[in-house]
Amino acid sequence: MVESDAVTNGIFSFFIPGLGQAIEGYKLRGAIFFIIAVIISVALFHFNIDQTIQHIVHIIYGLVAAYDAYRLY
Repeated sequence: MVESDAVTNGIFSFFIPGLGQAIEGYKLRGAIFFIIAVIISVALFHFNIDQTIQHIVHIIYGLVAAYDAYRLY
């Protein structure tokens, strides 16, 4: 079992959405966060959205995932 704390889980989920949730034991929730991140990435690429907007969307979603992982601890 991996030792974790709230801040570490938040950092993990910021960079890889769902990882912090999965580490904390919420594997389904983590998988959902990850799948949504992939869907967002594919949609932004498919619709040829400006890269600046893509980065902003990824940062916002990463913050949402990080906060959720932090809160679950």
